[in-house]
Amino acid sequence: MKTIESVRLTEDVTLISLTNTPTDIRFVSRVFDALSAAAVNVDMISQSPAVGDRGALAFTIAGEQLTPALQVIAGLRETDPAIQLSISSDNCKISVEGERMRSQPGVAADVFRAAASVQADLRLITTSEVDISLLVTQADAPAAMAAIEKAFA
Repeated sequence: MKTIESVRLTEDVTLISLTNTPTDIRFVSRVFDALSAAAVNVDMISQSPAVGDRGALAFTIAGEQLTPALQVIAGLRETDPAIQLSISSDNCKISVEGERMRSQPGVAADVFRAAASVQADLRLITTSEVDISLLVTQADAPAAMAAIEKAFA
């Protein structure tokens, strides 16, 4: 049986998705420099593969930081009006963590199977060697959390 160290839940998470963005790393740097200057704490970050010179960038913030984040994005859209914005509020982040995940193939498969067993609406997935984070709707968080905990019990 695979082991993990913890499963944690973070509530009131907002997903901000920017599509039709420049794929240049200078744009990505500009986004996060501006968010940092506005004291917006970013958590999960995902960038999709480019199609030509345009792509997509998504990140999460605490729900209470939406207003300053939107001000930053408004500034970005002034210089590049082609950028499209999508917001998904009232989500929860489920973090599955464990140092032993580095050497245990299949932990991600078990996490995704557990989330699928309750038909959780996943909004974003990010990973590292020791962490798998799922952004799910608030409505699906309790069942997804319970299913994931059960999978590793």
